[in-house]
Amino acid sequence: MSFAPANEGIAKLKPYQPGKPISELERELGMTDIVKLASNENPLGCSDKVKEAVAAELAEIGRYPDGGGFILKDQIHAQFGVAHDCITLGNGSNDLLEIFARAFVSDKDSVVYSQHAFAVYALVTQAINAEAIEVPAQGFSHDLDAMAAAIKDNTKLVFIANPNNPSGTYLSKKEIRELMSKIPRHVIVVLDGAYAEYVMEKDYDVDFSLVKEFDNIILTRTFSKAYGLAGIRLGWCYASPRVASILSRVKGPFNTNSLAQHMAIIALNDQDHIKMVTGQNKKNKEWFEGELTKLDIKFLPSYANFSFIKSTKTDAAKMSETLLENGIIVRQLDSYNLPHCLRITIGTMEDMKKTIKALENIS
Repeated sequence: MSFAPANEGIAKLKPYQPGKPISELERELGMTDIVKLASNENPLGCSDKVKEAVAAELAEIGRYPDGGGFILKDQIHAQFGVAHDCITLGNGSNDLLEIFARAFVSDKDSVVYSQHAFAVYALVTQAINAEAIEVPAQGFSHDLDAMAAAIKDNTKLVFIANPNNPSGTYLSKKEIRELMSKIPRHVIVVLDGAYAEYVMEKDYDVDFSLVKEFDNIILTRTFSKAYGLAGIRLGWCYASPRVASILSRVKGPFNTNSLAQHMAIIALNDQDHIKMVTGQNKKNKEWFEGELTKLDIKFLPSYANFSFIKSTKTDAAKMSETLLENGIIVRQLDSYNLPHCLRITIGTMEDMKKTIKALENIS
């Protein structure tokens, strides 16, 4: 039996490469005390209030969720002051990135994104067989002038990770405003804020004001990082009413489940937990990067929940291999065309001390 061929973009697609699972390394090494610092998960997990609330919600698990996520949107509105009808929910922010591409881009259009930015931007572009315009990075960060210059008549989307994954660099509100002054109004600019809660800088767009200034901006957020809910796959975005209306026609009817919605509502209500998580991340990152300095291991200042190490391909491979042998999973960035770099998630202080001890023993 023959099947219809996949579209040209999907036929050439290489799947996203996630971090190595803990269970896989346990099988390989016969160890049980594995530390995973490869996927930028929150080592402190979610709020205790979320854990306590799960059992009650399970009683309603046999019913379909609210497809519009009304109560969750109400909570997002109450927490951040963004308009209810300007919010779109997604099965993780990755789902939203795919929705944006399907909503605005055809195979005759182009998408602009930066070299060394989140790998999914290239994947969603290729999946719809659109033209990918990858702009060379500037110091592992976005070259906004070059990105603006790269826009063509058929460009429909610009993806920007802020802070950037995997390098951890960030862009100020002023820099984004300057970019938007050069962007045609028909081009949608996606500001992917998966790590937004970790940014302590005052010139970062913490108040969502950029969407109010520019109706062609979409801001994304996720519950996977600081909220410690990566397993429930829930993200959301804020956009102008015009853009949000288009997104609502494209997303799946029940693309976020009822348990995830309920857990997210509880998590939003516990901002003390977020303050604790981000404060602990800052403390542990500063300690870890101080120890890296003592070992003469170079790194880039990061505004997220990971450290970005710059080395040589040989030394990066040696560090990654040594850490694996010690039961510590990190990310050598071959898939980002950065084989000379490592991304190490900031874990608990115990995790980071174990990591430094292993790095100290590299000859």
